Amino acid sequence: MTCTACSNSVESSLRGIHGVKKAQVALATEEAEIQYDPKLVSYSEIVEAIEDAGFEAVLISTGQDRSRVQLKVDGIRTDCSWKMIETSLQALPGVQTVESDARLQKISLSYRPDITGPRNFIEVIESTGSRRFKAMIYPEERGRESHKQEQIKQYYHSFLWSLIFTTPVFLTSMVFMYIPGIKHVLDTKVVKMLTIGEAIRWVLSTPVQFVIGWRFYTGSYKALRHGSANMDVLIALGTNAAYFYSVYTVLRAATSERFEGTDFFETGSMLISFILLGKYLEVLARGKTSAAIAKLMDLAPEKAILLTLDAEGNIKNEQDIDTRLIQKNDVLKVIPGAKVACDGFVTWGQSYVNESMITGESRPVPKRKGDTVIGGTVNQNGVLHIKATRVGSESALSQIVRLVESAQLAKAPVQKLADRISKFFVPLVSLIIFICSMHHSIYVLNCLFPDMKCSKDLE
Repeated sequence: MTCTACSNSVESSLRGIHGVKKAQVALATEEAEIQYDPKLVSYSEIVEAIEDAGFEAVLISTGQDRSRVQLKVDGIRTDCSWKMIETSLQALPGVQTVESDARLQKISLSYRPDITGPRNFIEVIESTGSRRFKAMIYPEERGRESHKQEQIKQYYHSFLWSLIFTTPVFLTSMVFMYIPGIKHVLDTKVVKMLTIGEAIRWVLSTPVQFVIGWRFYTGSYKALRHGSANMDVLIALGTNAAYFYSVYTVLRAATSERFEGTDFFETGSMLISFILLGKYLEVLARGKTSAAIAKLMDLAPEKAILLTLDAEGNIKNEQDIDTRLIQKNDVLKVIPGAKVACDGFVTWGQSYVNESMITGESRPVPKRKGDTVIGGTVNQNGVLHIKATRVGSESALSQIVRLVESAQLAKAPVQKLADRISKFFVPLVSLIIFICSMHHSIYVLNCLFPDMKCSKDLE
């Protein structure tokens, strides 16, 4: 998406689907939040509707995330093995659905977190098939971040190349014309009335218009194909009008002994350059928004110490585990200087915990048996044993991240008003440009044919 018209187009496509109750699209983060009835419409139909609107979409998360996990399984080579693992997992208490993807070696499960959890799934998978299978939490995808970095790099390079070609076009048309010596060289005739300055501007502005600015043509095609007019359509119409009128003046000058016209090659080139600069700054701002959310998520530790207790509450074993494998009612050990892995309450020990991440207060808070702790806060002094009560997306840190993401989706009243205006502004301006272009084309045809009248003053 490149502008508000794009996000409005996606929203309109989503809201037009039978079964979709609510759809909000955030241009800054390029994300959409959709509420729909799974009995009336499927996820694939929603993705298809977005692609029909001229955009690409991938699933980021679902409302079942708090009881959903994805596992990567190695060692499976036959469909029979996949079915055997699916059957074993479905037999576990608390498991609701099991979906497998043999191509990605991935299994997705939805479950009741108060009954079971991901460690149980891994144990079942690895104990199936003579223990030749290995399972782990599916690696987090970095595709979105790499895509954003690639997008930033593309706009940066496009703007630099546009600047290289546009700068001499601007100088020859706006600056050098006031310097007597250089002006004389630029006004030198090459072919009939065609000057060196006009030829230079034509040559340099052409790659800006059709090579560097090609993205605006593709965006216009996608928008017009689906019956909408976005900012790309406006840019393409405006720059093409300036460019092709300038081409007309150059051709007339090269074929006429008396014609004197003014070209506007710098208009289209400078417009494309400034828009590319704006796009570059825009994707940089989007990257900072995503980075802020990523920093919030990084407050949670990657590892935790899981304690195994006997019937009397004595410690039998300590094990380092991935924090994504923590389940409800697990007892975790938090050493001094370590972060609390999840929300819970203290079952043993005394210490001071820095909760400035949540409260903003830098003074450490004393913790003893029975006190609650928050995931992501820092234990400062003694050792604590905590019992997990809220894990995954139920934790306070995950809820903060979700609130930030929801704020990106929300629109202020003035933004909604601007969206409504832009819906009519782009088609209206496009229509005006089209009418002016048609009027000029008729004038050009009258001048080209000798049997039609043409103003002598403009000959």
